[in-house]
Amino acid sequence: MLDHCSISHKGGIVLWSRSFTPDAANLASSSTSPVNSLIREALIEGRTAEEKYEKDGYAVKWTFVNDLELIFVVAYQRILQLTYVDDLLAAMKRVFIQYFSPFVATFVTSLHSINAVGTAAAQAATWDFSKTFERWDSIFNTLLKVLEEKAAQDRKSRLRTNVRPLIETCTPPSAEETDTAPSINPDAPQDEQQIARNVQALKNRLRGRGGRRRGPGRADIMSAKETHAESDSDTQPKRKATAKSGRKWGDEVPTESDMASLDFSVDKEASNGVNIGSHDLQSLVDQSSLGTRTRDGMYEVKDWDFSREKDDGAADAITNALKPLDAKAGASEGSLGTLSSLFARLTGSKILTEADLKPVLEAMKQHLMKKNVAMDIADKVCEGVGESLIGKKVAGFQTINNAVRQALSTSLTRILTPKTSTDLLLSIRTKLSAPLTSNQQRLPYSITFVGVNGVGKSTNLSKVCFWLIQNGLRVLIAACDTFRSGAVEQLRVHVRNLSMLGVNGAGDSKGRVELFERGYGKDAAGIAREAIHYGRDNNFDVVLIDTAGRMQDNEPLMRALAKLVSVNNPDKIIFVGEALVGNEAVDQLTKFDRALRDFSSASGAGKGRGIDGMLVTKWDTVDDKVGAALSMTYVTGQPIIFVGCGQTYTDLRQLRVGNVVQAILKD
Repeated sequence: MLDHCSISHKGGIVLWSRSFTPDAANLASSSTSPVNSLIREALIEGRTAEEKYEKDGYAVKWTFVNDLELIFVVAYQRILQLTYVDDLLAAMKRVFIQYFSPFVATFVTSLHSINAVGTAAAQAATWDFSKTFERWDSIFNTLLKVLEEKAAQDRKSRLRTNVRPLIETCTPPSAEETDTAPSINPDAPQDEQQIARNVQALKNRLRGRGGRRRGPGRADIMSAKETHAESDSDTQPKRKATAKSGRKWGDEVPTESDMASLDFSVDKEASNGVNIGSHDLQSLVDQSSLGTRTRDGMYEVKDWDFSREKDDGAADAITNALKPLDAKAGASEGSLGTLSSLFARLTGSKILTEADLKPVLEAMKQHLMKKNVAMDIADKVCEGVGESLIGKKVAGFQTINNAVRQALSTSLTRILTPKTSTDLLLSIRTKLSAPLTSNQQRLPYSITFVGVNGVGKSTNLSKVCFWLIQNGLRVLIAACDTFRSGAVEQLRVHVRNLSMLGVNGAGDSKGRVELFERGYGKDAAGIAREAIHYGRDNNFDVVLIDTAGRMQDNEPLMRALAKLVSVNNPDKIIFVGEALVGNEAVDQLTKFDRALRDFSSASGAGKGRGIDGMLVTKWDTVDDKVGAALSMTYVTGQPIIFVGCGQTYTDLRQLRVGNVVQAILKD
């Protein structure tokens, strides 16, 4: 049974709607309703082009009529398998346009002629939709009744088709058949009745009706093991236990002084009092990649500059080879690029249809995949672009080219535009400056870094730490990777280096960064909690929590990570991923986000928490193949806060949405 149907304008004006259950009355009115969520994500954010959208136990299906700017929506409970919903949407669209197309066209034209939004809303309120669509109620009732009856008949016919063979083959088994298994000789001739009895007896035994299946008993298994052991003992001599000899380096056992010289995890001073390794501090900071300071003294990392990439002229050669045959268009438009030339196959003045757009969208999909966009995401983006163009009237090659390119650019911009602020420094200072009651203690701002193995969590955590130190904040790094050998020592070296680097170009930052560690093999959630309390008691501004890398399919480790989140409720959960991955980025992010939400303790403060943002590493290795940014943002709807682009502490960049869209559209 359906819960809700509606026909609305893309501007948000509902032309007609019907709710079939009392609970469904809120589907179109609540701000968190599935219908409103669909409109927000499909139209505003452009993050879904699937045939079915699911939220809060409801399934929502929809279809567009672009020339009239209409949306047809049907919502029903997800647990119900309603096979006629697609047919209902198609029938609604076809019949509604057939009866009311002139009225809707006039209504849409009147809306476009009004500039002020408030006046448009007032003008829409003067239209009497209930009277105009009075006939539609009876038409819709007829459509729904016909489709429901057809679905019921199909369901009954399928049941009859499935049950009849079972009734014909299921004969009552005899006692002998249910007690013993038939002995079948494949070489002996058997009649059909005997074969049927044998098959039925086997079915009964598999159901448990024919007695227990007989297998080798425990005694038989033990005797077999003993026999096998005896046979092995006769043929294989026993190995003698030997004492493990001490490991040697070279010809002699290393002395304590040798071991001390190989230990780089602690600060050591030379005889002249200069810290060993301080001469190499300049290599930790790339002066050319240092950020800039604003008038109020804030240190901002640079934006990633795509213009530094080299052009070898290959794109121009491809452009000339694929330039449209129309000489006039070619002379006037100049170099249109490889992607633009794909749109040249659409010529003339016409209303775009699905058949017209299919080859162009397929070429667009291949282009996005070459830019390292995950295949599923490329599919959905192209479907969304196609839905926005079908039914639109265009004239001339340049108009078509601009329409398709603009639709793709708009879709990419909607996806990449963050829903939340990417100003991490503003969030930190807002929390630190928030008023407290007399019995409250100020907790530091906590950030948890999560991700799979080997993506560079610890290294990029140190880059973020350098950025925070340059902005005058005290940072505590919590070593919660208690599994990987050397993880604590790696952070210890980073803390030592960061302590010796100056702030504002003068002095060192000693005292502004510390390491909180409890060794290996400990509970990461407990260490993070202790670190936050230590940061609170010692006036630290920010706690950066480093976690162990884990694969997204490892459920025990994902449960442990969810426990850390639920126990400590960090202010930000940042997923660290590689720019080199395509389809894998979708799988990693989806499963990390779902595990954090599902495995969080019901009593914990972090229940329902998912990924809050991304930090993409190895960004300097992909040139303009920046599709991983699109894939990651599409999956979670969360922004990319930083990208890592090198091995020094200053190799941290910010992304601008326009630059990423331009890089993706670049031929």
